[in-house]
Amino acid sequence: MALPVLSSSAVKFRRVLAHFPQELSLAFAYGSGVFRQAGASAEHGETNMLDFVFAVDDVVTWHMTNLVKNRSHYSFLKFFGPKKISTIQRYGAGIYYNTLVPCNGRMIKYGVISTDALIEDLFHWKTLYVAGRLQKPVKILAQNENSKLQAALVSNLKSAVIAAFLMLPESFSEEELYLQIAGLSYSGDFRMIIGEDRFKVQNIVKPNIAHFQKLYSTILQDCPQVVYKHQLGRLEASIDKSPEGQFTQLMALPKTLQQKITALVNPPGKNRDVEEILLQVAHDPDCGYLVHQGRSGPV
Repeated sequence: MALPVLSSSAVKFRRVLAHFPQELSLAFAYGSGVFRQAGASAEHGETNMLDFVFAVDDVVTWHMTNLVKNRSHYSFLKFFGPKKISTIQRYGAGIYYNTLVPCNGRMIKYGVISTDALIEDLFHWKTLYVAGRLQKPVKILAQNENSKLQAALVSNLKSAVIAAFLMLPESFSEEELYLQIAGLSYSGDFRMIIGEDRFKVQNIVKPNIAHFQKLYSTILQDCPQVVYKHQLGRLEASIDKSPEGQFTQLMALPKTLQQKITALVNPPGKNRDVEEILLQVAHDPDCGYLVHQGRSGPV
């Protein structure tokens, strides 16, 4: 299964891409400058900052080349050279951003992440920083034939669906599913309470249902618990909420989320393995809430 490349006039984004070193395993544009959000005018989208992420195999070499091509993009760190920049990049979410960069008449920001760090986040949700963005519609601008990265991109989408299933009731609408998925990377985010529109998730999903459908249609069509009627724009789901069904889903969650859930219910000093604890969670009437709390914890 290939990650869908969303159709649109991507010419302006590829023109931006032409300004950077081309050794990219993945490049995508995302955010309100790319996809319209509810309450924003079309003109607003044309003036918003454009956001990009570039995944690269060799971070030091990429920054070295980019410092030659685009030295003005970097802060004072440019004086320390590409090795230092690459070392700093490894902290936190493993991504280095250059912001407020004028390019082709627009303001842009771009983050650089190593391919290995991206794959780790996609498979295990180590931080969910970039993986969370890739759970929502993005514009793929470049992608090489790295089979492990391709598998990780698909795994991230499948994990998002499983986590959403655990947190939703037995039956739900397609829009409710996408709202739950889009909210995964915002759960527990302080910005969603103070200083940022608390309805951001709804504003992302409602105008972009068709894009979410394109992103998740293959996964949902292959899911035995879902009857996906794409032509009618309807999803009929009946999720197995038995302890056995929930245990299967819990065991399929990314490793980091499993660890956070087990930390919530495993008393200090108890030395039980993850499988035993998740079996206990599967029998808990508040299983979905525990999954939500696991996602809401610090990353």
